[in-house]
Amino acid sequence: MAGTGTAADAAAGDDPAAGDDPAAADPAAAVADAHRREWAFVLAATARVAGDIDLAEECVQDAYVAALDAWSRQGVPRNPAAWLTTAARRRAIDAHRRGRTLRSKLPLLIEPDSQPEPPTGEEPQEDDVIPDDRLRLVFTCCHPALAREAQVALTLRLVCGLTTGEIAQAFLVSEPTMAARVTRAKKKISAARIAYRVPEAAELPDRLDAVLTVVHLLYTTGHTASAGNNLVRDDLVERAIGLARMLQTLMPDEREVRGLLALLLLTDARRATRADAGGRLLLLEEQDRSRWDRRAIDEGTALVTGALRGGRPGRFALQAAIAALHAEAPSYGDTDWPQILRLYDGLSQVWISPVVALNRAVALAMAEGPEAGLAEIGNLEREGHLAGYRYLPSAKADLLRRLGRRAEAAQAYREALELTSNETERNFLAGRLAEVSRPARDSSGPGGTPSPGGPPTDSVN
Repeated sequence: MAGTGTAADAAAGDDPAAGDDPAAADPAAAVADAHRREWAFVLAATARVAGDIDLAEECVQDAYVAALDAWSRQGVPRNPAAWLTTAARRRAIDAHRRGRTLRSKLPLLIEPDSQPEPPTGEEPQEDDVIPDDRLRLVFTCCHPALAREAQVALTLRLVCGLTTGEIAQAFLVSEPTMAARVTRAKKKISAARIAYRVPEAAELPDRLDAVLTVVHLLYTTGHTASAGNNLVRDDLVERAIGLARMLQTLMPDEREVRGLLALLLLTDARRATRADAGGRLLLLEEQDRSRWDRRAIDEGTALVTGALRGGRPGRFALQAAIAALHAEAPSYGDTDWPQILRLYDGLSQVWISPVVALNRAVALAMAEGPEAGLAEIGNLEREGHLAGYRYLPSAKADLLRRLGRRAEAAQAYREALELTSNETERNFLAGRLAEVSRPARDSSGPGGTPSPGGPPTDSVN
């Protein structure tokens, strides 16, 4: 542990929260909620003082442990994030006072030629291009000295607060493999003494694609939670959209930044309609389009137009264009599947990914029939890159169901269920499995659609 710091804990607190907040009556719940919502903010603010990623992470962890004890005795503060940030930063200062210097660790706060800042806890005076500590830390972790996957994984773990298991699912690798990657990345950052600063303008292009990937994966993780009872993790979704907006403000002329923000806005416009009042998953064709967020759709569509102009579009612009076609269709039956298929063809050229290939297979099924899509899914199964990816068997099951091959569909639904932890998705798959297990009747109608920019199956929406 970085330190006990009970005096700092007391000084960090503010007045107890009002009793009308349910979390205030339960300190453990308040700490859990603050961990979910405020981890990235507290870590980024602490890193500016700690000068080292490992030390900052340790101090923040200590602050959360201390909060559980202090809030149980003193009540939950009105501003938990401020309490945690103050406690964590003071722990970092205490650690330096016990003999650590900024030059002995990763100089995240200062340039290599500068003198270490005295551990006073005061903010450094900087003319920052990016005023948000979280986005600053995203750019720091996405350093070109690291391999691309390491950049993204480290940032998702430290800045975005995703678990190693969630990151492993995003990369289609095992959890131990991902844990090793994150550890290696942290060690390399420390050894390379990578400065905690916003890159100069000339350095931004080298890091931008990795930063965009981080924000996209953060949104994807929140759009359909990997586990739990809720379909959506609103905190991750809103954090990703906030980061995308900051990027758009920082780099308004970057077409892929426009494309990413457009993709998130157009996809998120459907958030309120993706499940009914009872929590049942609603497919795209079942959703009430009058409840879609028209302001987000209009903003996203305008951004898509700008992202597609000026040369060959990138992967986020193309995904946004696909999302725009879904959002602009007056009804599900009016969806322009041939155009969506052509956009997936273009996306496959600029982004070689088995998940994109799976999306394209389902778009092909919607445009030309389930047999064509099923053949492509068979090719993906033989290649093996999507082994363990829950949306592969669920997409296959849907196409088999539409073809009336019920026994095969049932087996594919069982495979998908074994790989799925989100309860909303599991309930949907279980319902489909029960449907195809009943005596035969017509079930050849459209069952599922690709999620714009996301997994392509009737298990998502």
